[in-house]
Amino acid sequence: MEVTFIDLLLDPSKLGPWFHQVMLSWGFSEGLANLVGDVLGVLVIVALVLTSAIFLIWLERKVAARFQDRLGPNRAGPYGLFQTFGDIVKLLTKEDVVPDGADRVSFNIAPALAVFQIFMVAAVLPLAPHVIGADLNIALLYIVAISGIAATGALMAGWSSNNKYALLGGFRVVAQLLSYEIPLILVMLAVVLFANTMGMNSLAEKQGELIFGFFPGWYIFVMPLAFVLFFVAALAEGERAPFDLLEAESELVAGYFVEYSGMKFAWFYLQFFVNSLLLSAIITTLFLGGWQGPFVDKAPVLGFFYFFAKTTIVLLSMIWVRATFPRLRIDQMMSFCWKVLVPMALVAVFLTAIVVKLPVERDIQVLILSGTNIIALLIGLGLVGRALRKQIDSHKSAVPVSR
Repeated sequence: MEVTFIDLLLDPSKLGPWFHQVMLSWGFSEGLANLVGDVLGVLVIVALVLTSAIFLIWLERKVAARFQDRLGPNRAGPYGLFQTFGDIVKLLTKEDVVPDGADRVSFNIAPALAVFQIFMVAAVLPLAPHVIGADLNIALLYIVAISGIAATGALMAGWSSNNKYALLGGFRVVAQLLSYEIPLILVMLAVVLFANTMGMNSLAEKQGELIFGFFPGWYIFVMPLAFVLFFVAALAEGERAPFDLLEAESELVAGYFVEYSGMKFAWFYLQFFVNSLLLSAIITTLFLGGWQGPFVDKAPVLGFFYFFAKTTIVLLSMIWVRATFPRLRIDQMMSFCWKVLVPMALVAVFLTAIVVKLPVERDIQVLILSGTNIIALLIGLGLVGRALRKQIDSHKSAVPVSR
């Protein structure tokens, strides 16, 4: 059947098969057409990631400034839009310095590993119905495995720099990122148990099922406890405040990348901002229905709008947290992970495992799971608040009364 321009406009997923047929009509062999299609797909993902970083840096500066009653970038171009381009030129023209005694191989590979991870994760995110770089049926497992590469890169950067601040930053990478991956993975397990799939596109499709025929089946409504836990753990995985201890300026100067300059520093800078966008996109896919929205079945191109709108809302929430919350101490951060997030994530998995085995209809399962999640969340918040009040009272009683 002939594909028209309107068909391609309404359903971008037809663009790939259409272009494949065009290449075959030009006399390309099947293998060469597949190779060209794959290469073009990779280039599109790389271009999207690199260009998004420019906009993300400007957005974060501007929004954070507004939260803190400042103007933010406002000199270079309209609304300061060209400020990021000036920063890019500055970073690209700076001298590349390698400290004495550094392990040059690890020192040079570390920034590349950090950036490699974000390209690999971006490849499995569904931007619209069937518009995805690689629709893996084990995409969640793949994301968890690939995310470890970023931690490895940060650890290599800290160890190879021959700097005590960088080394401490590297130690914190191991402590923070690996610890917070546990509640993150447990929450993913709860989602997989309920959805019965690990594919990112399949997860978005599953959330298109309406509860009782009228209410959106997004997992933020079905598993609110899991959503809150994932969002908090994602802040730590993204090295964002109040969990930005890996690069705490007042303690470690800049942490594991204190010795980097020029282009290599720019790679870490890019990884930080794009990683926040990817984490927002993963949260959108897992809990906010991904590209799901009204009339997306009739015009799949609307999926782009829904996906980017939801992702932007999550990203703005992360910027809000970074701009307003103070940094935790390292002991407070680790206690919060092991004493609060991990037990509550286990509760989320336990509740999901029980509810999916109940011999009732799916809608009733959703109702029970949502109710038990809300109760568990309220109990958890109550216990945390009680512990904090006790801690404050003990500090007050320890302070000697002045005469």
